[in-house]
Amino acid sequence: MNSLADNFRDRIASGGPMTLAEYMNDALTHPRLGYYMQGDTFGRGGDFITAPEISQMFGELIGLWCAIGWQAMGAPNPASLVELGPGRGTLMADMLRAGRSLEGFLDALSVYLIEVSPALKSLQEETLISQPDVHAARALGWVSDLGDVPDAPLLAVANEFFDALPVHQFQKTASGWRERLVGVEDGKFCFVLADHPADETLLPPGTADADLDAIVEVRPLAKAIGRDLGARLVGAPGMVLILDYGHAESAPGDTLQAVKAHEFHNPLIDPGTADLTAHVDFAEIGRAAAGLGARVYGPIGQGYFLQSLGITERAEALMAASPSHAPDIEAALVRLTSADGMGQMFKVMALTSPGLPPPPGFE
Repeated sequence: MNSLADNFRDRIASGGPMTLAEYMNDALTHPRLGYYMQGDTFGRGGDFITAPEISQMFGELIGLWCAIGWQAMGAPNPASLVELGPGRGTLMADMLRAGRSLEGFLDALSVYLIEVSPALKSLQEETLISQPDVHAARALGWVSDLGDVPDAPLLAVANEFFDALPVHQFQKTASGWRERLVGVEDGKFCFVLADHPADETLLPPGTADADLDAIVEVRPLAKAIGRDLGARLVGAPGMVLILDYGHAESAPGDTLQAVKAHEFHNPLIDPGTADLTAHVDFAEIGRAAAGLGARVYGPIGQGYFLQSLGITERAEALMAASPSHAPDIEAALVRLTSADGMGQMFKVMALTSPGLPPPPGFE
C-alpha cells in the first residue's frame, strides 16, 4: 500500500463509506502512515505552533498552577503529574522548571506522558531526559492510556489534546438525522450521508431545534476520558486543566479542519499529510466528568486565565532581564492573551475533586 489514501479507497470499495471518526483516527494515528507517526510536526518549521512553543511563560504558569493545586490538595506524596498529548515535551519541561519553586513538589511527583506516537515519544525523550528538574521527580514514564496511570492523587494537563480526538458528524435532513460519512466519487474523497437514521441519543442536548442541514459533532472518546477523569477525581484528590479551542456550550457546526505548513488544507485531500482537528465541546466533557461527581469550573477565555495567573507581570520581568528579547516577549504575550490571538478562541476548563477550593484562575 503506497499511501493512506490508497488504503482508504480500498476499504471504502470493499466495505462502503467510513465514518469521519474512522477517517480522522487513521489519518492521525495509523501505525505506519498516520500524521502523528511521521515525526516533528510542531513549531515554525512544522505545520502548526502551540502555546508552549510560543513562549516559556505559558508552561511556567501552568506549572505554578499545578504546584498551587498540589498544595491545596494537602501536598500528597506520592502524586501523579500527567500530560495528555505532550507534543515535543516543551510544556512539561517548562512546568517542571517552574515547579521547583515550591519545596517538595517535584520530589512528590511521578510524571506520566500519555502518547501513542513512537516518533513524538522520541522527541519528548530528547527534551526531557537531560533536564535536571525531571530527575528531581520520583519517576518519568510513557503510557498510552489514562488507565495505565496508577491510582494516586492526580494533577493532569491537556493542552490541545481533545481537538485531535476523532469526531462523528451528523446532518439534519427532512427525514431526521443521518451520519455524515466519507465516501469516494471519481477517485476523490467526499462526504455522503448514511442510508439509515442516526441514533439520536448520541447527539448532544439542544439538537432537536437545529435548522435543516445543520451539522453536529460528537466525540465519544472525549466523553469517555471525561468520565475516567471524573471517576479518578472522586476516588482521590486531584485537579485537571484542559486548554483548547472550541465552544463553551454544545452547538451545531461543522468545525473539521486541516492544517499543513501553517495554512488551511482540505481535510479530504491526502489524508495522513496534514493535522486534522475539530473544535472541542467543553460542555460535553464537563457533563461527563460532573456525572461522576467531579467539580467543573469554566470554561473561560485563555487570555483571562493567563492574565489572572500573572502572565503580564512575568513578561515584564523577562523583558527587564533580557531587553534585547523584549519585542519577541511582547509579541508572545499578545498572541497568547489577545482577542485577535488565542485569548478568546482558546478556552480553559478545570475539573477538581469535590471539597477542594476553586483552582487558580477560577476563583
